Amino acid sequence: MDFFPAGHPLLKALTERDYTDPTAVQEAVLEPGAAGRDLLVSAQTGSGKTVAYGLAIADTLLGDSFVLEPAAEPLALIVAPTRELALQVHRELTWLYEHAGARVVSCVGGMDPRAEQRMLGQGAHIVVGTPGRLRDHLERGGLRINRLKAVVLDEADEMLDLGFREDLEFILEATPQERRTLLFSATLPHGIVSMAKRYQRNAWRIAVSAGTQGHADIEYRAVRVAPNEIEHAVVNLLRYFESPTAMVFCNTRDSVRHLQAILLERGFAAVALSGELGQNERNNALQALRDGRARVCVATDVAARGIDLPNLGLVIHAELPQNAQTLQHRSGRTGRAGKKGVSVLLVQLSRRRKADMLLQTAGLQAIWSGAPSAEDIRKLDQERLLTSPLLTEETTEDDLAMAKALLAERPAEEIAAALVRMYRSHLPAAEEVFDPGPGSPSREPREHREREPRPPREGKGPGLPGGAVWFRMNIGRQKNADPRWLIPMICRQGKITKAEIGAIRIFERETRFEIDAATADRFATALRQIEKAEVRIERLAEHASEPAAGPVPAGVKPIGPKTGGPKKAPWKDKKDGPRKGKPERA
Repeated sequence: MDFFPAGHPLLKALTERDYTDPTAVQEAVLEPGAAGRDLLVSAQTGSGKTVAYGLAIADTLLGDSFVLEPAAEPLALIVAPTRELALQVHRELTWLYEHAGARVVSCVGGMDPRAEQRMLGQGAHIVVGTPGRLRDHLERGGLRINRLKAVVLDEADEMLDLGFREDLEFILEATPQERRTLLFSATLPHGIVSMAKRYQRNAWRIAVSAGTQGHADIEYRAVRVAPNEIEHAVVNLLRYFESPTAMVFCNTRDSVRHLQAILLERGFAAVALSGELGQNERNNALQALRDGRARVCVATDVAARGIDLPNLGLVIHAELPQNAQTLQHRSGRTGRAGKKGVSVLLVQLSRRRKADMLLQTAGLQAIWSGAPSAEDIRKLDQERLLTSPLLTEETTEDDLAMAKALLAERPAEEIAAALVRMYRSHLPAAEEVFDPGPGSPSREPREHREREPRPPREGKGPGLPGGAVWFRMNIGRQKNADPRWLIPMICRQGKITKAEIGAIRIFERETRFEIDAATADRFATALRQIEKAEVRIERLAEHASEPAAGPVPAGVKPIGPKTGGPKKAPWKDKKDGPRKGKPERA
């Protein structure tokens, strides 16, 4: 960073943090033409925007001095859309301006306003806050802005989306007219452009394309998955990539709760972030991720806005985002400031077209595949064990003495096996998953569909010649039931082979299928050994005849929500979007 003279306090702070190569947006805001001017900057998340505007306002705040005057009324005001982002900006600017003697104060919803008012009364150089709380302090007289020199609107498009236009206009109207106004936004919709024309003077326009910043360091993958195996795919992806920190996105609060419970049960240190949590709960969850007590964060889009977590190398979209902008926003949690990251979309067969459209609209190329298999993960575990500190750390004399004693009592193979068990003991078990194939049967070529082997759909084709027993499961057309993923699931849960499955009849809310009579008792016994299963399979009464295609036979109630069956998992709704009701609040 050669933008500041030797001895400059910001240069010292950057050097201590090993900032050597500025990002594209940081270079752009420090160009000579941008000095002292209003800025209208469009740049994606993860491009180093916080440090960029911290550098951009340095000359405005410091002038020719290297140290700020004692704190009084604030010189700069930073407005951010969410509590998490505002607190993150507070941390970033605190270290960036540490050697300049800056006092940075945060004012965000969910915190004690009286404590914030006391902090403001003691003086501040920079105030960071959310629109509603900043307006509240302005109206109550706790925040005085007569000496304000710069205002920064961070993620301005998000603030408009969240309905903060009125608060932003109130704040900008209240600030001195001679201030600098820096507006940062991932996109520039009409509302942002009109706000810039109204409140900025001769703004210097900066546009940083995604290809020249952090998003170039994100590898996109699209994973084909059966509807009933989304949780298994998430487990295997977390095990396969072994990122120190990972985020899993869902579309609803119910989905977040459900998936977090599944991951905790599997042995992952997982926390949740959704709009229903209080501020203390959210702070505790984020702190657990930052200090390593938790590894996985399951979150909704609203709760995860603006979050920057260290060592976040993996983002999983358990449910597809609503649009391309949300896809980029979610994925932008990783691959930040030059670090590599992976963004994985879980795609059901019925959602393949939507996934293709999202990627195309966002201008992204994804690698398509099935989910990592249990065998893939076992091979990786073996490779990781060979490079584990257990084997690579320097051996002491005490270690060698104990090793010789063990070898004298036990064969080397037993000791190696014990080492493997100890290594695996803290790892969640991998799941068996099925790759449903590259596309939906409805879009495959006709000749390919005609060559599809048994089992038939909707009553077409023969049953088992040696006699069969009928079973049923509580999913049907409403939940995208399809033999391509039903057959592997039946085989896995019942410990049978594909050859032992006969005809399959798919109805609106349930599916019925034949099992070879010689295998039926063993199949039913295997099902009873499963403690928890989202797809429930049960044996039909012996007197029940073969069901005909079409409506469920009279006298037999279909399994579904109205008959006491298990509720649908949140991501099995036909729509990917949030459920009807009040919008989720940050």
